[in-house]
Amino acid sequence: MGVSHARVVSVSPGPLLRVEGQPVSLRCDVTDYEGPREQDFDWTMQQGEAGSINVISTFEPKYSDVSLSDRVASGDLSVVRLGDSVVELRIREVRSSDSATYLCSTPSTDSVFSGNYDAGVALKVIANTLKVAPEAPEPVVPEGGDITLSCNVTRHFTDPTYLSVTWSLRRPGIPLVDILTVGPDGDVVIGSASAQRYADGGLRLAIRRDGAFGLVVAGVTQADAGMYVCTGREWIHEEGGQWKNIVGKTVEMGAVAVTPTEPNFAVTLTPSSTPQVTGDPTELACHVTNITHFLAGGRLGVAWEYTPLPGPPGDRLTTTQTTLPIGSLDAHGNLKSGTLYHDRLESGAIVLTRVEPDTFKLRFLRTQDVDMGAYACSVTAWTPSRQGGMEEAAEFLTPPLTVRWEPKRPSLTAVAQRVREAVAGGATFEMSCTISHVHLQDPGYSVLVQTQDSVDSATRTVLSLSPDSVLQHGGATDPNRRDSLVLTKTGPAEFRFRLAGVQQGDRGFYWCDITAWTKQPGQAWTKAVSAKSNKVQINFQETGPSFAVAIRSDTTTLYPWETAKMVCALSISGASPKSDDLSYEVRWYLTRLRGGNKGTLLASVDRFGLVKKEARNASSDVSLERTDTHTYALNIHATQDSDSGEYHCQATPWYLSASTGAWTHGAELTSTRVFLTVRFPMWDSLKLPLLYGSVASVSVGLFSLLLGFICAHCCCRNTTHTPRSRNKLMDLEMD
Repeated sequence: MGVSHARVVSVSPGPLLRVEGQPVSLRCDVTDYEGPREQDFDWTMQQGEAGSINVISTFEPKYSDVSLSDRVASGDLSVVRLGDSVVELRIREVRSSDSATYLCSTPSTDSVFSGNYDAGVALKVIANTLKVAPEAPEPVVPEGGDITLSCNVTRHFTDPTYLSVTWSLRRPGIPLVDILTVGPDGDVVIGSASAQRYADGGLRLAIRRDGAFGLVVAGVTQADAGMYVCTGREWIHEEGGQWKNIVGKTVEMGAVAVTPTEPNFAVTLTPSSTPQVTGDPTELACHVTNITHFLAGGRLGVAWEYTPLPGPPGDRLTTTQTTLPIGSLDAHGNLKSGTLYHDRLESGAIVLTRVEPDTFKLRFLRTQDVDMGAYACSVTAWTPSRQGGMEEAAEFLTPPLTVRWEPKRPSLTAVAQRVREAVAGGATFEMSCTISHVHLQDPGYSVLVQTQDSVDSATRTVLSLSPDSVLQHGGATDPNRRDSLVLTKTGPAEFRFRLAGVQQGDRGFYWCDITAWTKQPGQAWTKAVSAKSNKVQINFQETGPSFAVAIRSDTTTLYPWETAKMVCALSISGASPKSDDLSYEVRWYLTRLRGGNKGTLLASVDRFGLVKKEARNASSDVSLERTDTHTYALNIHATQDSDSGEYHCQATPWYLSASTGAWTHGAELTSTRVFLTVRFPMWDSLKLPLLYGSVASVSVGLFSLLLGFICAHCCCRNTTHTPRSRNKLMDLEMD
């Protein structure tokens, strides 16, 4: 089943009305065609009864009529392809002779001739009769006066065209800004910068009967000065309800200058309080006079400036006398901070205030050395603007006022004193550092507690305390001993350092390194001066504890199967450590011969309380117990004669050294010997053999009797004579 096509050629809707000398564009496109995608177009024009004239073609270069060839060659007539099936006939400057019906045709590329292959649009070209005749405004207008802008826009009415007028202002360095436009339909369009002013009545429109348009700008300010321009435009109402501008003309009306009317103000700058030393407050007052009549509708703003004092040649900032803005208050009282003073203004270290309608003040809560210099205040007068805001009317700058004082160099002194002396390991050392200062206002202090083993050794930091009381441990601090170190502030200018449980490695010299800091509200601390205190020494002699051991036994003679108990008692003298810081290793030995060697190890307990018993061949058993911190007992259960011999204990003390903080073992201690005898009496040695023999004899005798009886009753029965029965012989005789 085939698809039918019907070619459609269309042009711009018309008829068209254009003004001579203006550019014209006629569009032509083709749809629903067969053949190649890119189509060719031929343009011809028909004027009255005359024949058609070839204008231009996309296919034939020599298509144009001879009368139009020069215009085609110059580019005044051209055809521009906008797409494969869309072109545009363009006339750069249309002439009245160009009025005609323009026909756009497309050669057939279809297999079947169907649809339309051309379309036309009528173009009418009228003469340019638009005229813009402005009246020059007053060249000079006083501030607050009015500017009258008159502009006469006309044309010869031969066709239904309409006019519009636009007033604009051009200022140096600023593009042309539209003020107000009266449109072709009589609507008024206000420029974005003039909307509020128009609403307030500052712009008034007046149209005279002779066709002249008038605009009155009331209450002019300095912003109204410049070159005023009038633009007239001619419009047509095309098919579809769209307005089309067909010609326009812009004419300068004239330049207007606005003369200011300055208020007769007087501004003075005086010091309310001046500093005597660094840290004192400073206050400057900026007073405005002769403003009673102005304050009824106007407002004042102030800006404070600072110029550093001349400094050394190498100081670029002070030698160039750079003026630095401190801050300002605008007409509405809004604060704007200078870059270098932003933090101080935000924190309240510097305050800008308006204490009276005519008085402004600048106050430094704590003046710094860098604040010495020349100060000036600039007062700005603001008046209401037609746009509803405030606009600057005048500005007055005071002569500079120098603020300076003789700076006094601050000094600091620190004295260290021993509060508690460490006379032995494990004791507590305490030191105080007292500070005194001159020419410092409410300083804060940071403290470094430092130490060195000897005068020539390296310095190490033990503790530090910041001005904000943040404590930090230095590199000389053992992490396991941080709870033993304390650094506190005990007074406005006094600090205390305490070291609990001193050790041998803590011996040396200690002192305080103090730094004084000053601070403005809301700012960081600034270093002022530093000082070191005298040195305090920790020096003690380490005398460790002494130990002794002794052995005792409840009895030295006992019988088999009884329990023997021997006690190994240790004693300590000198610097006695805590019970939790003391432990022993204890070992028990047995020597079977008097005066023998070390003997055989029976059992032991290490310093952690782990008991170890050696293997034994005897039937007796041993156990160990710790009855108190210094006493250990050996129990021998079910003693035998093999348990007889000399017993002694050996002990190794372990203690936590207060000087080194480490576990240390003392010398090995050996007790005297105790001889244990297990007796074995004669009866005890014979009663068992006799008992065993008696039981054996009785058992053999009973067994012999029983065996004889059995033999007599059973085995010997067949060899014994049995007498004949008498009764049986009597029976035989009777037979």
